[in-house]
Order: sequence, then structure tokens, then C-alpha cells
Amino acid sequence: MLRTALMPHSMTFRPEDLLHHPALFGAAIAVVFGAFYVRAIIGFGSGLISVAMLSLVFPIKQVVPLVLLLDLLGSIVLGAYDFREMQWPEISWLLPGSLLGLMIGAVILAHTDAQSLTRYLGIFILAYVLYALLIHPERLPKVSRRWALPLGIFGGLIGSLYGGGGPPLVAYLQMRHLQKRAFRATFQAIALIDSIARALMYITLGLLNMTLGIAFLAFIPAVALGLYLGNHLHLRIRQQAFLRATLALLAVVGIKYLL
Repeated sequence: MLRTALMPHSMTFRPEDLLHHPALFGAAIAVVFGAFYVRAIIGFGSGLISVAMLSLVFPIKQVVPLVLLLDLLGSIVLGAYDFREMQWPEISWLLPGSLLGLMIGAVILAHTDAQSLTRYLGIFILAYVLYALLIHPERLPKVSRRWALPLGIFGGLIGSLYGGGGPPLVAYLQMRHLQKRAFRATFQAIALIDSIARALMYITLGLLNMTLGIAFLAFIPAVALGLYLGNHLHLRIRQQAFLRATLALLAVVGIKYLL
């Protein structure tokens, strides 16, 4: 109903649609700002939040590639800021599975209705959140790096379908017991490489085009402001609060996808 009420008559995501609908454009700007404010605080979530909200109004096949460009910018900015904190051994273990999952997800997005698969994602996210809360996030067991391959594949798959492979990668990095700055930095490195690979695949599959690139430019100020303000809070919060904020965001996203 909401999509029918707010969707521009063209049924495609075009910059001119936003410019001709100031209220819609303002709402989209607010969503992107909030998403990247959260991204700077806890290291992930911008793609999941942006796609979840913008796909209420615009087709998911236009939203996911646009959010990909925004996430690419966010990963570059935060990755450069946190470069010295990146945990390269963790990155090398996560990367192969993540890239494989991206390729599978891109094919699914191009040929199926990805929205119909969101329930399974919601179940996975909520199951992990409940497990972490029962154990207490600061007492999660430390898992072997062998878990990097399956969780990397799952993360890459989700990244292609829903614009953010955060939940499986968050689960892995949390259970590797990284400190908040190292967690954020390592996630940015994986997200950056994944975003570049996704962009190339989306271009090949015709999912990413110049029109979406122009729309991306309109959202850059919102991304920059969200990252700037969110980073100030990230540097001040304690590790325990950081872990619980991460789980809170995962729970909200999981409930959204389940419903």
C-alpha cells in the first residue's frame, strides 16, 4: 500500500523522480543519513537499513545497486580512517567465501524476486541475537577461523540480495572477539572489496547504470554528515555498549525481514 501511494508513476528509480517529489526526497535523505550515522557508530548496518526503508517506496532492483554505491563510499571513508586497525588475517580468511556468495547472490537478484527470501534472513538474524543475549555478547565463545568460509559465503549472498552482508560477518567477527575499532576497520575492508566486486557484477548484469550513478551524487552530503557525527559517538562508547548496540540493530533488522 505504501509503495503504491508514494511510488513515482514511472515505477523506476530516477533522479528526476526525487527532485519532483520534495517530501519523498527529504524522507530518502533522512533514511540515508540515519543509516550511515549507525554505520559509523557500530561499523555496519547502512545497507540493511537503507534497503529496508527505501524498498518500501522504490523497486528493490533499483534500490540495492544505489545503496551499493553509497556503501562503497562509506567503506572508503571509514576504511581510510581506521586503516591501521584492520586485522588482515581475518580479512584473508573471510574474503574467498564472501566473493563466492556475492556471485551467487547477484545471479539470484538478476533472475528472481529476492524479496521473497527475506523471511529466512530474518530467522537467521534473530536466532543469532537470541543466542548472543543468552550467552551475553561479551562472553561469546571464540570460534575457529574455519567458520570464515561458510559465514563469508552467507554474508556475500545477503550482500548481493539485500544490500548489506552484515549479519553473518558481524557474527563471525564478534565471536573472534575483536575490539570495537578493530571490528569496524576489518568490516570496512571486507565491505569495500565486496562492494567493488558487486559493482562490477551489477554492471555486467545490467543492474547498475548511469541514472543510478547520478542519483548517488544527490545522497553524498547525507552520507558524509552521518559518518562524521556517528564517528564521534563511536570513539566515546564503551566496548560492552558497542556489543549491545550491535545486537539491538541486528534484532530490529531481523524482525523487519521476518515480517
